[in-house]
Amino acid sequence: MEDNKQTQVARIQDFDPPMKPKTNKYAIACTFLASLSSILLGYDIGVMSGAIIYIKKDLHISDVQVEILVGILNVYSLFGSAAAGRTSDWIGRRYTMVVAAGIFFVGALLMGFATTYAFLMFGRFVAGVGVGYALMVAPVYTAEVSPASSRGFLTSFPEVFINFGILMGYVSNVAFSKLPTNLSWRFMLGIGAIPSVFLAVSVLAMPESPRWLVMQGRLGDARRVLNKTSDSLQEAQLRLADIKQAAGIPENCNDDIVEVPKRPNGDNVWKELIFSPTPAVRHILITGVGIHFFQQASGIDAVVLYSPKIFEKAGIKSDHDRLLCTVAVGVVKTLFILVATFMLDRSGRRPLLLTSVGGMVASLVLLATGLTIIDHSEHKLVWAIVLCIAMVLAYVALFSIGMGPITWVYSSEIFPLRLRATGCSIGVAVNRVTSGVVSMTFLSLQKAITIGAAFFLYAALAAVAWVFFYTLMPETQGKTLEEMETLFGTFWNWRKRARALKELKKTEKHSNDNGQIQMATNNPAMQNFMIVSTQSNIVV
Repeated sequence: MEDNKQTQVARIQDFDPPMKPKTNKYAIACTFLASLSSILLGYDIGVMSGAIIYIKKDLHISDVQVEILVGILNVYSLFGSAAAGRTSDWIGRRYTMVVAAGIFFVGALLMGFATTYAFLMFGRFVAGVGVGYALMVAPVYTAEVSPASSRGFLTSFPEVFINFGILMGYVSNVAFSKLPTNLSWRFMLGIGAIPSVFLAVSVLAMPESPRWLVMQGRLGDARRVLNKTSDSLQEAQLRLADIKQAAGIPENCNDDIVEVPKRPNGDNVWKELIFSPTPAVRHILITGVGIHFFQQASGIDAVVLYSPKIFEKAGIKSDHDRLLCTVAVGVVKTLFILVATFMLDRSGRRPLLLTSVGGMVASLVLLATGLTIIDHSEHKLVWAIVLCIAMVLAYVALFSIGMGPITWVYSSEIFPLRLRATGCSIGVAVNRVTSGVVSMTFLSLQKAITIGAAFFLYAALAAVAWVFFYTLMPETQGKTLEEMETLFGTFWNWRKRARALKELKKTEKHSNDNGQIQMATNNPAMQNFMIVSTQSNIVV
């Protein structure tokens, strides 16, 4: 009788909805530590916006030299991001972060002790290489450590720390603004060496990426990391099986150390990515590079780096007051990126991204309108000044809630395993080049066509970005990294494939709920999905 009651209870409980997995604190800790590397870029962006006011006064440099000094770090970072892909495949994601921290540490000290413009430019070069390393490796590591249920939340951490670094830079500007001119900017730049020390030390507490460990044949180590960073042991086993399949390791091979099979044509990642990609990889590359391009082409660095200049044009004349306004920009930017981290895995990538970019277009148009009115007015217009300040804050808030974090989340999760490090490094390179072009042309652009027209231009580019995202970018929420390619390959017709995948999952769930196992060949949804996948020549 008692057994019958227990059986009855068990059957009733079978109808309960599955419990949501608990947040994996170990995975959060790992991605938190890895994302510290993003502070390096954020601090440099934030601090340079204020330091350049005093550098220009102390070293007596022109506006063109100011543009080059501010934006050249983005170009220099190309050297770091180009090398980081191969470096992270060679020595691992973890120790690549140490390399990034060490290089930036040296660069920050060189900038702090610079005595001439040339010396300062050399320090920017060294720091830029370190930033390039950090920008590439942090999103890759966090994507590879994160469980699928919280990957959006965790892989947005690098963007959170970029924003935190920007805020630290703004606060540093205000803190040292009262020092003598020849000391203020040197303290602002030199103190940037401190975050790199914390980053290098934090690496000691981090495990290596499980996907990199599998690529090295270290299945035992990868299994232990996956057990800690997955929501359940079953998920850890599935993640390991998917990674093994992607690496070409037989499913029944479970030794701690195995030999990873080499491809007949060798390890020609560039050929697979650029010269002869499958339709799926080509689609992935276009969207991965496109989102990085439009993130910067929409003018975020012009606003963040030159916010004191924007506030000056809006009518705020005091250096100290303008720097205080930039702190407000940093606070708003950081608060809204925190909001975005909790929405990414609930709302999905596409809804947040499209809402964010649409709002950015509107705020840029209003900012450009306000600045144009102020430019053509002979009297001080308080309402126009308030409008400009409000639109700057609205723009950075809207950027932070979608465009900012989703760029790093999306690009780090769509590339297949073998192409991920190199693919992400290409995306970062495009990101930095575009950022460099924007930051090194803003002052000249606003002189040539007025500051209002410059922001109208950024608004137009943001509108093009919205169309690009709506047309070409599938939703990736809840997909494992190893099944990501199945969504790509048909470009603007990706919605059909997404529907086929959704139908397949519903059918599989229905079969599992009824305790039935259906063969793929007898399942219409699976047949449809297999046909679509085969037509795209998907190769993981």
